[in-house]
Amino acid sequence: MIQQRTLDHSIRCSGIGLHTGKKIELVLNPAEVDTGIVFIRSDLGIEIQGHVDSVVDTRLCTTIGKGEAKIATIEHIMSALAGLGIDNARIEVNGTEVPVMDGSASPFVFLIQCAGIVEQNKAKKVLRILKRVSIEDKDKSCALYPASGFRVSYLLDYPHPLLSNCKVSFDFSRQAYAREVGRARTFGFIHEVEALQKAGLALGGSMDNAVVLDKYGVLNTGGLRYADECARHKVLDTVGDLFLAGYPLVGAFEGERSGHAMNCAIVKALLADESAWVIEDLKEDVHTVSTQTSSQSITV
Repeated sequence: MIQQRTLDHSIRCSGIGLHTGKKIELVLNPAEVDTGIVFIRSDLGIEIQGHVDSVVDTRLCTTIGKGEAKIATIEHIMSALAGLGIDNARIEVNGTEVPVMDGSASPFVFLIQCAGIVEQNKAKKVLRILKRVSIEDKDKSCALYPASGFRVSYLLDYPHPLLSNCKVSFDFSRQAYAREVGRARTFGFIHEVEALQKAGLALGGSMDNAVVLDKYGVLNTGGLRYADECARHKVLDTVGDLFLAGYPLVGAFEGERSGHAMNCAIVKALLADESAWVIEDLKEDVHTVSTQTSSQSITV
């Protein structure tokens, strides 16, 4: 029997919010079995379940909310939790978004590994996909369908030298999330960043936490972490958004030019069709996790 997992102890970090540009503190805490992932606006004392039913906005990032409380940019930490097989955690945030850190999930992977991962005395539950569910919107599409493990494939295809016809596929029963996906940073075009900042958005965005592109290539001094880093980041985002189903998925995802809105829509479409899935105990682990370190502002 594969058991549920949580953290061994609480751990804290701080960083800049991508959209507000303000310093944000985050505390990642252990949680009891069957808790799932719960976010807490510590400044308001309001809890928000990390579930697709809590999603209130998918423009630029995935945002969950409850009443007056909202927490944006949850996809990277959700991705890290899913990638490391964490079932139960309580995440305190003292502002309106999760800190962006370096624009990838790697700092959160490091945070979780520093806190330690412990098994709990109850079987891990997974959502097994039983039949194909798909959605389309003009030139965008995505689908979920049955598979023996957890696999994500993505086609990034935009008119740019680094973004044209770039397809990646990861089978998470064979490839390590932390090494192959978690380090991929978010990306954007320099003219889009400038326009967003003039509109009062992406105020914390910089080359320290994003891959910035012009029409020819990458502006970051260090270049890319992978030749296909942008496509890998779309996989990273997808892993985080799919975890909003409430359980790890056993099945495959294929996306073409899809993003947060479509990711959340496909999860809702799946859950709405009760013949398309079943909740069951996990017999074999579908994640292979590598050890990876990173230098971030973290306090144990």
